[in-house]
Amino acid sequence: MRSALINAVKFGGSADVRAVMTRLLTERPELRQRAREVKAIVEEVVAKVNSMSPDEQRRVLQERWPDALAPERKRVEERRGIESLPPLPNADRYSMIKLRFAPNPDFVLHLGSARPAVINYAYKLKYEGKARLVLRFEDTDPRTKKPMKVAYSMIKEDLTWLGIKWDEEYIQSQRMEIYYEYIRKAVNMGKAYVVAKGTQCDPDLWKSLKSSGLPCPNRDADPVTNMELLDKMFQGSFNEGEAVVAMKTDISSPDPSLRDWVAMRIIDTHRDPHPLVGSKYILWPTYNFAVAIDDHLLGITHILRAQEHRVNTIKQSYVYKAFGWEMGDTIHFGRLHIEGASLSKSVLKKMGLSFNDVTLPTLAGLRERGIQPEAIWEVMLSVGIKENDATISLDNLFAANRKVLEPRANRFMFVEAPVKVNIATSAPLKAHIQYHPSHPERGSRTVEVTPINGFATVYISRGDAEYIQNGSIVRLMDLANVRLIAEGDHYRGEIESLGVDDAKKHGYKIIQWVPSSAVPVSVMVPIRVGKIDKQTGLGEPALLSDVGEGDVVQFVRYGFVKLRSKVSEELEFIYIHG
Repeated sequence: MRSALINAVKFGGSADVRAVMTRLLTERPELRQRAREVKAIVEEVVAKVNSMSPDEQRRVLQERWPDALAPERKRVEERRGIESLPPLPNADRYSMIKLRFAPNPDFVLHLGSARPAVINYAYKLKYEGKARLVLRFEDTDPRTKKPMKVAYSMIKEDLTWLGIKWDEEYIQSQRMEIYYEYIRKAVNMGKAYVVAKGTQCDPDLWKSLKSSGLPCPNRDADPVTNMELLDKMFQGSFNEGEAVVAMKTDISSPDPSLRDWVAMRIIDTHRDPHPLVGSKYILWPTYNFAVAIDDHLLGITHILRAQEHRVNTIKQSYVYKAFGWEMGDTIHFGRLHIEGASLSKSVLKKMGLSFNDVTLPTLAGLRERGIQPEAIWEVMLSVGIKENDATISLDNLFAANRKVLEPRANRFMFVEAPVKVNIATSAPLKAHIQYHPSHPERGSRTVEVTPINGFATVYISRGDAEYIQNGSIVRLMDLANVRLIAEGDHYRGEIESLGVDDAKKHGYKIIQWVPSSAVPVSVMVPIRVGKIDKQTGLGEPALLSDVGEGDVVQFVRYGFVKLRSKVSEELEFIYIHG
């Protein structure tokens, strides 16, 4: 309903089914598999929303989702904190600053991936009006880092969820002819050469000589000879592993990895087809060659990358030197470590879990759990672009998320492992409970407890029951001050007084409760990757009418939760954090 109301308020009181569907499937991509079923529900909700007057639409939206109508620009700036970033080096030299976020689509984005994405976009905002952001998919390794077709769209969905907007988009596997043009130029200029089986520069000999800092015969051969070998590579005369094209660098470099590194290699794409171009190409550029060519041709002025790319930066500088280009400014920042969560793609892949599993540190999993993009922005900008490695814990993320959710999430009562309390009374008891104590404008609901045969039944959590001394008085939140007397596996309650002032005066413990008309609730609590604990209890009836799937609320004295599913009168929530 939130999406339908937003659409209606923005467009004169009439929500559009297609627009609402697009927004919903972007925010919750896992629903795409149920698109037909979702569309039927959306049509019903849109019809209901469109039957309201514009004033009523706005009132309901402001009451239930008060942040929804905040100006987008204001929300962006508030969560970005871009002023915390130091100026980019030599920014004044450029009439247009160009940055790039360049993921490998061999997996979806995770918490670590969010750092370069957030920081690059934050700099675009910092230099608003003279900065552009490029999104580039680096997918030229169909064998060892095989791209996943679904990752291309999911990465874009993750970026959209983070509030990141890119100005240009490229896919390297669609730019193969460009890399071919430049590898031919490099070989023809004598800046690169071919290592091939059956020549004086056999791959095994080349590796042996290179490890000793010695050149291979083909290195200084006439470019015509190397061009002929390159043509044979294109013609398929060599199998995988039998020929490569090497860039000429410093063959005596103290770092062996910098010596004449491979710029092009053969990959058997009949055996390892690329998800986008299949077996169309057999000669593929390495990461460093493709990145250097693209960064220059796309006009990237500032490259923000992790410390582990320092050697890659040096390798790529040889491509720039070979073609007489000027390299942009590069900023290296330290690694980001997350306590209690692995950010290794290979490790996460082996888990075999769905990308949006709530126990994973993937952005899809964090989104499904109820983490807000503003919280991720705050954490990433707090780490910034320092050269030293940084370690944060999930608690840091939860603390930032708590600040975001605190003013947004309405409060509801839930009791885990319920214990019955029979309160002696002949008159009904009424509780007027605000949806949010700091936002009275959102209104309240009335929960009435009607006595039967002289007793009104409520339930409290077993956790509270175990710490209540027999015969002590507690404050049932917004209801009454009740003395609890143990009677077997339940309690008998005697009303001491009704007012909250009396509870404050005597220091009665305030606990949550639910009426006998409560609804069954289960809460899925993520413990670690692949492990979820299920807690069950009862929730107040208002959860059925006031909370929709995907809504985040706070269970009083329990924590923030997100409604995952509502089947009949049974509710399943995901525990976000306390």
